[in-house]
Amino acid sequence: MRRLRVNGILRQSEKALRDLDLLKVIQSEIRYERSHDRFKNYPVGFYPRDFVVDWDFPASQDVVLRRRCESGEEVAVSALLGPVRDDEGSFPRDILMKVCIKKPGLDPILRFDGGVSGKDFKRLEFNIHNACYLPSPTSLNLSAYRGPSFSKLDPNLQDALKEYLQAKGIGEDLIYFLVLHLHIKEQSQYVSWLRKLEALVSKDN
Repeated sequence: MRRLRVNGILRQSEKALRDLDLLKVIQSEIRYERSHDRFKNYPVGFYPRDFVVDWDFPASQDVVLRRRCESGEEVAVSALLGPVRDDEGSFPRDILMKVCIKKPGLDPILRFDGGVSGKDFKRLEFNIHNACYLPSPTSLNLSAYRGPSFSKLDPNLQDALKEYLQAKGIGEDLIYFLVLHLHIKEQSQYVSWLRKLEALVSKDN
């Protein structure tokens, strides 16, 4: 009986040591993230002209911005970080975007699927992948024809659609804001996740 108790105490001690080692690593990672502000040299804190943030829940990965043009058109932009590339930890990561434009008093929506990519923050580029027509905001008919791939369109039509988006505010200010905001948000979420791990591991220590 005494041997069983001793073995139990030894197992608990080994577990406590393992947890303590893990706790030290987690706390070291938290200190590193808090002391290394990788965005301090970037223009943080500005908002793109004429856009307002409609959705930015701290626990979600996406952000939604809206804008009402002078013509009455409504522009909605949703964006989130793309998958991590092979060079994990690189900045900037790609951004996945959807841009929806609705004419006043009409149900149909013109939706653009696209993204932002670039080798560094000074060379970001917005690319359109698809442009589709939706009969209404609630249209869920996935089998409906929505148009060809953007790259298959006539080059003149591609250029005209890009200029159309730029006129609706899809320009450099918005792109820079989304890239910085989503990266800062992801870093904050990572630290929050580490804090939760720290609290969980430290409960028994």
